[in-house]
Amino acid sequence: MNVLSIVIILLMLFPCQVNAGELSTALAKENETATAYFFSHLIETPDPDIAELTMALKMMPKGADVHIHYSGAIYAETYLDWVGNKGYCIYDRSDPKLNIEIYQIETRQKNQLPRENRPFCLDKRAVIANNVFYRKWLKAWSDKDFYNHYHTEKAPDQQFFDTFNYFSPLSHQILMEGLAKLKNRAKHENVQYLEIMLKKAPAFEYPDLAKALDALDPDADENRVFAVLAPYANFMAKDPFVAKGISDYIQTGEAAISGLDDDKFRIRLQSYAVRNMPRAAVFSSLYSAFSAAHGSKKIVGVNIVGPENGYIAIRDYKLYMLMFRYLKQLFPDVHLSLHAGELASGMVPPENLANHIRYAVDIAGANRIGHGVDIATEVNALALLNELREKDIPIEINLTSNDFILGVRGNAHPIKLYQRYGVPFVISSDDPGVSRSDLTHEFLIFVTNYKPSYADIKTAVFNSLRYSFLSPEEKLAELQDLRSRFLIYESEIAKIAN
Repeated sequence: MNVLSIVIILLMLFPCQVNAGELSTALAKENETATAYFFSHLIETPDPDIAELTMALKMMPKGADVHIHYSGAIYAETYLDWVGNKGYCIYDRSDPKLNIEIYQIETRQKNQLPRENRPFCLDKRAVIANNVFYRKWLKAWSDKDFYNHYHTEKAPDQQFFDTFNYFSPLSHQILMEGLAKLKNRAKHENVQYLEIMLKKAPAFEYPDLAKALDALDPDADENRVFAVLAPYANFMAKDPFVAKGISDYIQTGEAAISGLDDDKFRIRLQSYAVRNMPRAAVFSSLYSAFSAAHGSKKIVGVNIVGPENGYIAIRDYKLYMLMFRYLKQLFPDVHLSLHAGELASGMVPPENLANHIRYAVDIAGANRIGHGVDIATEVNALALLNELREKDIPIEINLTSNDFILGVRGNAHPIKLYQRYGVPFVISSDDPGVSRSDLTHEFLIFVTNYKPSYADIKTAVFNSLRYSFLSPEEKLAELQDLRSRFLIYESEIAKIAN
């Protein structure tokens, strides 16, 4: 006899002793148990039913996606539509004499191009009509078909990061339409909150001040670095041109997401700087990012992006973390989610795998860590794992991009290590447009590769909102909504399970 049957009998025998609330709680618990059994039956087998798991995970409430890049989230097909709408074209060959490169967008109208260039720049209709070129273009602008057939290929990480060079001239011209598309996709997947890295914060370089930054030893101590950063920050704080640039940046971001919130969905932004740039550009961009996050309720955090294995990114990594530390003192209310440890053995010398996560935590003061893949190779990794647990710093897990960019998959990924040592984590999508993926697929990889319990899956979902950078009031409302969504979901799955 099941729990629900017992409750019904009790109601019949002792109607005054069991109220509707108790019945609802008992039924909800039974539905949760049935859902846990349903997932266990599907997952704990050598040959999981991928189709049914996909259906169940698509239906499942997924809370939030808190690690997602706007430009990398838009699919190539959408960018092609925008090329058509703008009257732009795409080159079908490279020719140094004409200064053209295959797959690059031409942002001038075709009738404005040199006459000799025009035959080689295809508008949207021509791209679609040329199926051979269309297929090659699609593979250039995304990771589509990278592994499933023989072809001359770039290194995976180069393929991934090169895609941004193709669509970057277009990605930030069309923000509201793109964000609305991401909202619709999120709601279709039962995702209620997106925390999106939308645009790089503006950089302001002052040659005289930049010289002092450039002269710094990458391993300079905190006092020396702060002594150089202070005049730069003070200059920016007083410069009306900087104030105008930051104000315009805030207005652009806020306008892009205006009207997208509704009773079932919210969207917020992260600001960021890009690594592998001149030091003055990185610091001034970070200053702008902190200032914007401090001044806007819609910009909820600051990040740093770009290939972590780049020469400059490796050389100046500690210096970047000290920039964060300095700016955190100026803007203590700003939340930090830092790409750190997006590295794997063989990408860089072993000593460069030793401290990126630790520096992000201990120097920069990160509230969340993006990727965190190289945790096992960090100096005193066990102590770092314990520190992450004790400080309650979650890891943003991006399984598809970690597989493609780093070649880290299956049991080589540290997700089970984090789980074993009690470090919280969330499942996120990173660049689903480039990866040809979505958040449902990330959860599918999670459950099929690591066989978590339903309770573990549910914890990862709730973590996505618990560790979001929403205000306490907004976070509470979203968590309450998530609980309601799970009650409905588990009642639906229980019908299947029973």
